Parts: sequence; C-alpha cells; structure tokens
Amino acid sequence: MKAAVWHGEKDIRIEEVEEKPLKDTEVKVKVAWGGICGSDLHEYEEGPVFVPAEKEDPLTNEKAPLTMGHEFAGVVEEVGKNVTKYKAGDRVAINPTLTYGNKPEEQDPYDGFSFIGLHGDGGFTKYANVPENNVYALPETLTLQDGALAEPTAVAVEAVKKGKLQFGDKVAVFGAGPIGLLTAVAAKAAGASEIIVLDLSEARLKKAKELGATHIINSGEGDPVEAIKEITPDGVDVSFEVAGVAPTFKQAIDVTKALGTMVIVSIFAKPIEWNPIQLTNTGVNIESTIAYTPTSFQQTLDLMGTGQLKPQAVITDHIQLDDIVEQGFEALSNDKSQAKILVELSGEK
Repeated sequence: MKAAVWHGEKDIRIEEVEEKPLKDTEVKVKVAWGGICGSDLHEYEEGPVFVPAEKEDPLTNEKAPLTMGHEFAGVVEEVGKNVTKYKAGDRVAINPTLTYGNKPEEQDPYDGFSFIGLHGDGGFTKYANVPENNVYALPETLTLQDGALAEPTAVAVEAVKKGKLQFGDKVAVFGAGPIGLLTAVAAKAAGASEIIVLDLSEARLKKAKELGATHIINSGEGDPVEAIKEITPDGVDVSFEVAGVAPTFKQAIDVTKALGTMVIVSIFAKPIEWNPIQLTNTGVNIESTIAYTPTSFQQTLDLMGTGQLKPQAVITDHIQLDDIVEQGFEALSNDKSQAKILVELSGEK
C-alpha cells in the first residue's frame, strides 16, 4: 500500500509499504482523511524534531523511516481478538498520543509521550493499526473529514482549559496558523466576548475573522501591544502564544492584565532570551500545554458533534496522497493563505 514516508529533512517519499500484522489489542483503520499538522511541517523543514532517527522510540519501538500522519479518521476494517469496544464498519477518529499510563491523565503526558505518525507509523496510508484506547467513536453528526480535525481542535480545547477562560473574558491569540485559528474557535465556544487575533499574514487574519475573531491585527503594521491596549486598555484576561518566537512571547505577557494568564501553545524550535522580571512586575501567570488529555479529546468530539465547536472553516485545501509534498508540505511552507490541508486517502465521507 502507498504511504507518505519520512526519510529526513525535505525528504518525504510516496512509496509502497507492507501492511503490519494486527496485534490483539489493536484496531485496523481504513484511513479516510488525514490532516497535515504544523508538527509535520517542522519535520519536513528541519527534522528530525520528534521523529526517532537514531534509535527506536521507547513507546512505539519504531524509528525512521516511518509513515507520517497523526490527524486522521476512518472506518474500522478489522479488530484484534482482545478488542471489545469496536467492530468492523465503525466510524472513528484517532487520538495519536501514546503515554506510559502510570499517572493521572493530567500528569501522564509529562511522564513521557509519543505520537502515532511522528514517533511511529501513522495515517498517511491506506490502513493504520491503532491501539484500542486511542480509537474514538465519531458522532453521527460528523463526517470523516470532520474527524480528521478532532486532533488539532483538541489541542486548542486543552489550551483554553489551561487558560481557565470564563464567559465574557477577553483574549488575544498570537499567531493565526492552524492551531491559532482553532484556539480562536475554541475561545469563542468557551464564551470569550472579545477575541483578538494577531499575525503578519493578511490572508490568515481574514480567515481568523471568518472563524469568529472580533478583532484582527497585523503585527507588522505597528506596535501590537499598543493596538491591543486601544481595544482593551487594561489588557486581556487570557493570551495565547501560538507563534513560537521571542517577540510574540513577550508581547503576549505585555497585553495580559495583571494576574491574568498567558498560555504557551506553540513549540519553540530554539531557546529565546527573556527576563522573568516581566512577570514579577505584572503578576501574569504562565501556563503551558502539550497535546491534550483523553478527556479533552472526547470533549472535543462531543462539542463538535453538537455543533458547539465548528472548526471546519479552517480547511483551505483537499489534496491526494501522491501530491502531499508539492501541494501539501511545500504549499504550507510558501503560501500563508493555507491553513489546514486535508489529504484524501479512501475519501469516504
């Protein structure tokens, strides 16, 4: 079967791979749709970042070359003999986070985690074998395309929960890439009264407006801090850093009101220089998040199923697996009008 296989930086190949034997505790999923994530893009542009290139990952026992893709949904093709919750024909979304499972779920990811599709073979192929606990039933109201959005939307849901956002709160989102846009969607669903989104790309800011931002600011056309203070002089209740660079990190703190919260959502590719006195002088609290808990993933599907979370407008293109490099990774690298690109596998709805 064909798969998008990571071999190295700027080296993702469409090639034939063998189907893996199904373990007793696994579900074989016929993949319908998969999304290209910012983490995937990091692996393409500057990897390995997470991909185990030198030695096997301790949770997956796999190393590169490996099949990418951790945002995917599909239909159950077959189940292992010890699987009890699913049967052939079930429509499912995949939570790709693997942990040791030795601690309460809030602490568990920080005890060590790996991702299906980054640390081991994933969903950019025809069939993917997934542990039963990582498989979630898709609400009847959602399509399989919607299911491919569950994983990145869950990242945003977890970020909003970490920010302890309340009805009526004002928020600022620094970065209008896919996760920044979905964070705006989640903040709206959580009751934010004002959602200010900042980016350098007018195309992405336009998309943010479509998804529910009440204000958009081009960070390259003036002082972002002053622009936000004109909207809300005392600052926002919660800010989200989703750009991953030093200027936005500091700006996100500056625009947060005293005793408010700044949530780090992005993955910083390199260290930054920063003086903690910025917190001492403001009382701003910093939270951070990596991925999401199983509870947040289920809540995301539930909220999408009822229509309270509507991330679908983040999709900007649909492509074929054969075109994933040029129309997927290269497009995301060079065209800032692109946000979430879905890859068609079986194409089932």
